[in-house]
Amino acid sequence: MTPSRRSFIKLTAAAAGLATLGTSAIARASGSPQLRPLRILTPVGTFDAVAAGPRNGRKVLLLHGFPEFGIQWEHQLLALAAAGYRAVAPDQRGYSPGVRPARIEDYQLDHAVTDVRAMADSLGWRRFDLVGHDWGAAVAWIAAAKYSRRVRSLTAVSVPHLGAFAEALRTDPAQQFASEYMDRFRQPTPIPEDIILAGGPPKLTGVPPEKCAEYFRRLSQPGALTAALNWYRANDFTGYTQRVAVPTLFIASTKDPMVAQSGINATRNWVTGPYRLENLVGIGHTIPAEAAETTTALILEHLATCR
Repeated sequence: MTPSRRSFIKLTAAAAGLATLGTSAIARASGSPQLRPLRILTPVGTFDAVAAGPRNGRKVLLLHGFPEFGIQWEHQLLALAAAGYRAVAPDQRGYSPGVRPARIEDYQLDHAVTDVRAMADSLGWRRFDLVGHDWGAAVAWIAAAKYSRRVRSLTAVSVPHLGAFAEALRTDPAQQFASEYMDRFRQPTPIPEDIILAGGPPKLTGVPPEKCAEYFRRLSQPGALTAALNWYRANDFTGYTQRVAVPTLFIASTKDPMVAQSGINATRNWVTGPYRLENLVGIGHTIPAEAAETTTALILEHLATCR
């Protein structure tokens, strides 16, 4: 099991009594961008989200990973807003109480990809830029390939194109070793849930303890952690072979304990449009937090080139 995922099991409980991390905790001075709560009504239910920036700004949708929520993107949301973008980061299916189906198969990636289109429709976004980290990157790769007429650009963080990732899982012992933790997460409920909840908040590199505690508080709500783990139970990453034609930035890292370099290097073979790889030296898996300034600068630079 890898360090950041391992910490989710081993740390002692420390969340009791901590205040909820809401918009009041991340408000900025008057005149500066602020994160504001947003509810996105779709045919499958209502997604909770945080948003920043002018409503008439260029649209950016940011998708989180495990064990994070939309507030993972706080730094990037505020910077995008300051640059005039309208940035929205939803809590994905299972993380949003209003979209928490009970069946494992409802967490197959195809459903999360359809959610992207449904949320864009609900927001009235004809075209938008897409950003994703971890599971959010997996969703974003597929959505960018499938909805190329609507997705202006893609920024994927940490996770390679699933064609490259599936091949690495099949052939690369380094990736097989790095992904062993997934088998533990795929055990029947409530085995991994009980272990994780007994361990207390995760310790994620670059993420403030109060935000880790907020992730843990939300995942401790009835059904939430099972839903999040169902993403692992429902998916083996195979079958996603459509190449991406939109301009793509892939932000990876050399010290990611969950992603081997083979999949990172092979991703260029799965993009037919303009492609740029930034492999951050010495950074781990939680790139948006651990290298927040660099991540934000790269996203803004990428968006500026994709008009």
